[in-house]
Parts: sequence; C-alpha cells; structure tokens
Amino acid sequence: MRLTLVIHSLDGGGAEKTLALMANRWAEMGHAVTLITLDASHHDLHPVVPRVTRVCLDQMSVSRTKAEAIFRNITRVRRLRKAIREAQGDHVISFTDKMNVLALLACPRQSVIVCERVDPRHHAIGRLWSLLRRWTYPRSRAVVVQTDAVCEYVRQFVKQRPVHVIANCITPHNTSRSPERIVVAMGRLATQKGFDLLIDAFAKIAEQHSDWRLIIHGDGPERPALEQQIRELGLRDAVELPGWTDDPAQALANAQVFVLSSRYEGFPNALLEAMAMGLAPISFDCESGPREIIRHNVDGLLVPPQDVDALAAAIERLISNEAQRVEMAGRAREVSDRFSESKFFAAWDRVFEFDATPN
Repeated sequence: MRLTLVIHSLDGGGAEKTLALMANRWAEMGHAVTLITLDASHHDLHPVVPRVTRVCLDQMSVSRTKAEAIFRNITRVRRLRKAIREAQGDHVISFTDKMNVLALLACPRQSVIVCERVDPRHHAIGRLWSLLRRWTYPRSRAVVVQTDAVCEYVRQFVKQRPVHVIANCITPHNTSRSPERIVVAMGRLATQKGFDLLIDAFAKIAEQHSDWRLIIHGDGPERPALEQQIRELGLRDAVELPGWTDDPAQALANAQVFVLSSRYEGFPNALLEAMAMGLAPISFDCESGPREIIRHNVDGLLVPPQDVDALAAAIERLISNEAQRVEMAGRAREVSDRFSESKFFAAWDRVFEFDATPN
C-alpha cells in the first residue's frame, strides 16, 4: 500500500509526533510512505526513518498582509497538489485543521482522509478558515477525530462522509525512574495549555510545600508572560521553565505528579506518556480528551475546567498523600494497554478498508 501523509510541520507538538510515529510504523510494515510538510526539514523535532520519503515544500513563511496570505496559500495549494500527485498514494492522510483545508483544495478528485487533532469547538482558526473547513470537509473521503464529543460536532457539517473516532496511542518507555518531589507539566507555552492557571494554583500551596517544585517543559509565545507571573508571585525558587526537552521520558521520570491544565484539548499525548511512566495525573475536565483517559479517583483526578482553587486542592491532595499518589500512579500505567499501538493501527486498518469500498 502507498500512503501519503500531509502536515504543516514536524516541529514539536502532539499531532506532529503522532504523524511521525504513523509514518515510521507503516514504513517498517513495508508500506511505501511519503510524508509531506509545508515546513523545511531543518525544523524537524520528530525524526522519521530512512524508508519514509520526506518531501519538504518550504512554504511556512509568515504573511504580512491579507493579499500576501492569499497569494502564499494559492502557492501552497499548487505545490501541495504537485507533491501529492507525484507521491501516487493509495490514501492521502492530512493532519490539522488548516492543513486539511489546503489538502482538500489541492486534491479535488483524490481521496483525502482528514484528521482533526484538537477540539474545533474551542480552537479558533479564523472566520475564513472556518468557512473553508465547512465547505471542504464534505469533499473528504473520511474524517478522523479523537473523541466521541468531537465526532458528534463534526457530523453536523460533513454531510454523508464517514467519521471515525481513533484515540492516540502510547509507546511504552523503558526509562528508569528516580522521582523527586516534582510536579511536572509539558506542552507548548500557549494560552490553550493554561499554564498561567497552573502557576496560580501552585502559588496557593507553594509555601506550605516548599520541598516541592513545579517544572513546566516547553516553549512558545507565552513564555515572557509566564516568567513575569512567576516573578510577581515570588515563585522563582519554586517554578521552573526549562524550555523544550529532547527527552520528555526522562523529564517525566524525575517527577511524581503530572498536571494537564489545558483550557481545551484534543487527546493529549503528554498525559498518556506521563501515566504510562507511572505518574499520578491531575487534569482539568475539558470537554474532550482528559475524561477519556483519566478514570477519576481510580488512576488520577479530574477537576472542573479552569477552576484554579480546585486544581490547587487536587495538587495538594496528591503531594500530601503518598499512599494515594502511589496507588493512582500504579493504575495509571494501564493506559499502555488501554491505548496501545496495536489498537491504534488496527483502527486505521478499518479506515482503509472502509475507504476501499465503493463510494
């Protein structure tokens, strides 16, 4: 089978990591895989194996005006159309909202499976892009989402197109653990991830638990604001922002509690990885994602969305109660079976089987 995978970039992020995993596994299975990005390859943070044909269009420049944006996107569609045709894939799989629109515009007569990687009810992409999504998605061969809640939303505008629900998978790590008194978080330093809320919550308990630290791994546009917030709250000795890590497994291995403070999510890889490593997790109960992963009071804690007081209380509960923390951490490891690679790729096989049936 020939597979063509399309995404804006492999520069960090959960969607990028998942698509790189898919490309590598399918190539190792003997399929002919081409991975196309708008970005250049020197920005890649998620490597692909040599068997994957890597095509980089180098079309990620930022537009300064609307006219320039229109021109650049027309150029992107043309370059993308040429690259997809040359790949000659039996299936074209596109990841992320705007990239999906471009792929569908580039392939008016070719089967494209588009994949939403975040909750579109909350993730704003602009009025024009939203209109284009509603216009182009009904032309897809199928839509893949990560949760039932997003599935119901997407069904409203994709007409008769099939919508498949496939949760992310987790690859078990053999990293040895030497946990310290660390609460860890991980992700892009962006408003969506709610690290400002997490810092506020940790500030409420930091004085009573001065032997614990909060470490937030990642980088992004909110770094200056978060650094200022840490200074203003007097938390420079308690909260660290070390930046992007090339070894997330090791960063998790040094911690005992993982917190997901996102305002909204898709299906967070970082949460899966932390639980598989044996960290007790806490998360805001977003409309999509965490509640499908954490079993409340069994292998972690869910708290009301954006409720800083509730988040602070949950963090204090776990760092104060070692027995409960250890018990939840042990049950958390079960995500490796619940969201295994074998189940993930079996679900994709069913998408391809459906895609092969007459339309």
